[in-house]
Amino acid sequence: MNSAESLIKSIQGLSASPGDLSALHGILKKAEDSLRNNWDVQLATLEELDPSIHSLGYLYLLEGLTRGSVSKGKTSGVVLLMARFINRCDAGQIRLASEKFVTLCKRFKDRVLELEDPLRGVAPLVSAVRKVQVAAKCLTALHPDCLQLCLEAKCYKAGFSILSDDILEVDQPRDFYLYCYYGGMICIGLKRFQKASELLYNVVTAPMYQLNAIALEAYKKYILVNLIHSGQVILCLYFTKPYYEVGNRYNDGKNYELEAVVVAHSSDFEKDNNLGLVKQAVASLYKRNILRLTQKYLTLSLQDIANMVQLANAKEAETHVLQMIQDGQIHALINQKDGMVRFLEDPEQYKTSEMIEVMDSVIQRTIGLSKNLIAMDESLSCDPLYLGKVGRERQKFDFGDDFDTVPQKFSM
Repeated sequence: MNSAESLIKSIQGLSASPGDLSALHGILKKAEDSLRNNWDVQLATLEELDPSIHSLGYLYLLEGLTRGSVSKGKTSGVVLLMARFINRCDAGQIRLASEKFVTLCKRFKDRVLELEDPLRGVAPLVSAVRKVQVAAKCLTALHPDCLQLCLEAKCYKAGFSILSDDILEVDQPRDFYLYCYYGGMICIGLKRFQKASELLYNVVTAPMYQLNAIALEAYKKYILVNLIHSGQVILCLYFTKPYYEVGNRYNDGKNYELEAVVVAHSSDFEKDNNLGLVKQAVASLYKRNILRLTQKYLTLSLQDIANMVQLANAKEAETHVLQMIQDGQIHALINQKDGMVRFLEDPEQYKTSEMIEVMDSVIQRTIGLSKNLIAMDESLSCDPLYLGKVGRERQKFDFGDDFDTVPQKFSM
């Protein structure tokens, strides 16, 4: 019996119980070098295995098979093979070699991008994230890759499905930066600007030794998203001067000045792939100015609104008002006979069953987050490594017993 036949017998015979899988894992590690650069043998071996039953052995063989360059003629077939395995593999088995599984999935992402067919990789990578993720609160190394493919394929809803979890455990900071950056862009695509703002905020406020490229790009989008969502002008850094000017002109509330800034810096915004987002910020200023009018007036004509917010005519003002009513931004009635708009109070009394369900959901999520934070705090307070580091840091700032940190007269 040759080595390939012996290996396949081991995989088929040792893929049932945890003890057998542990023994198989040792065999596969020893055979790893011999698995490389032997396309025909590995391909024939794979055909004798079931990816849902022999997942660990299949993973080792497939990872060796796809290592290195693949000819263009074989790329599509390899992608199909990888997608089938990712979709059908057993989560418990692949977690025994999670690093190898992550490597394979990243390679899969690169292959579908080479084929310029990102849509082909979306469903398998969403499945891969769920399989390699040991808990919903844990960020995996595959989250950013999955979101990147969703962006490339414009499958924003698929990407949003993995953004619903509250991430509390992060292994690599870069994975977290990319997760929040790509996640923010997914939410922008869905026009969920509040969620986009939260994710981008995580990037721009994350501790780092120096500003990296991911944080800089996130910062630019964060400025624009906040203008669209809340009209809030964020303090801009000097090296984002075009965005700083947009924020200033937006704050002034004069549309023609804002549009002039956009025209002047359009090449910068286009280079950053933010021109579309900037145009949405410009459009939001018209709505923001209409919203301000509702705080001052009970009734206005459409022509008055057009004049006050610098719209071309009453018809354009009507379009904006109707859209704002539909989006729930304002409450108003338009009299089509005389073109008058009557602004109303918010009819929501916050006592319907639907609203109570929403509030209960938010309360339960907050309680869950609080419990997780308490558990993390208790875990850290018992961690010898953490306590040792805190002790060393404290010694640097030890001023002795004579230093009173809180004056007695201000003591509570």
